[in-house]
Amino acid sequence: MKIYSVKLIKPKEKEKHMQKYHSKGLYELKAAIHGTCLKFFTDNKEFKEMWEDNFEPMPDTIRPHARIFCVKDGKGLEVLYEPVSKTVIVKNCDYYGWVKSIGLALVADFMEDFTSEHRRYSIHGSFVDKGGRGLAIVGTSGSGKTTLTYGLLLDNKFSFLTDDWFFVRLTESDILIFSSEKNSYVRSDLAKTWPQLSKKLKGLKMDNRQRAIVDVRKLFGNDRIRKDSTLSLFVILMRKKGKPPMRKLKKKEAVDFMLKNDFCNPHQLIRSKRRIEQRKKFLEELFSKVPIYLINTIETPEESLERLRMLSKKYIG
Repeated sequence: MKIYSVKLIKPKEKEKHMQKYHSKGLYELKAAIHGTCLKFFTDNKEFKEMWEDNFEPMPDTIRPHARIFCVKDGKGLEVLYEPVSKTVIVKNCDYYGWVKSIGLALVADFMEDFTSEHRRYSIHGSFVDKGGRGLAIVGTSGSGKTTLTYGLLLDNKFSFLTDDWFFVRLTESDILIFSSEKNSYVRSDLAKTWPQLSKKLKGLKMDNRQRAIVDVRKLFGNDRIRKDSTLSLFVILMRKKGKPPMRKLKKKEAVDFMLKNDFCNPHQLIRSKRRIEQRKKFLEELFSKVPIYLINTIETPEESLERLRMLSKKYIG
């Protein structure tokens, strides 16, 4: 599922790059991501503007916990990571979606280093809330995660938390969920599936991948935006012919599926044995606390959406 390779580098190599790029006069921005200060450096004005729309700003007086550089340098896409200082260097990337996801992966790696109650885990997926409880939707590439998330949000009983990435804290009694972004990065063709969104998505400034940052408050209203919630249902999506459209999974089945499919997350900076085992243990604990269903989206979006509605009514109300 990997869409690019990550090369781990030493602090000395990182310092050489930073000295070179600082002399270029880059745009500098700080984002507040669930209490983490992530500093973004770039020579791309469009990426700078999209980042500002995408994330909550962090006061300039706060020192960064992690840094990401996105610059033109040579030819071909490169992603370099120096894990001691939590610094990522992305060279020659023309897709903002990867840049912001690499940034979120960097925050995730920072949070996974904690061993106290402050540790948070991250999931590459969407989350929809209903009255303080909600459901997570993750899936393999092209399985319809975004489509079904926004389809569910057409019902004003549901509230938006995220459509791409969220953080998790496990407690004895609850699974606490936290959002990662201020606004969303959506496809221009979303309204083709859900025409109800066409007016609200009209006129957005699209990038070279026909995506744009959209103000979720304009889409759903301030009252339907959540920054935190409690997990009550976990739904995994796949698209595979010859398999049933829906079934409930046991804990081991769900963990095995996530492992087999690279945690349904192509944006991981570290894939060491230790990290994979750490993420596996997290999923084992998570899946022992919540019902898990697999939806095979070989049906129409409307049919798959109806299955989601049925599950949410059963487990959330």
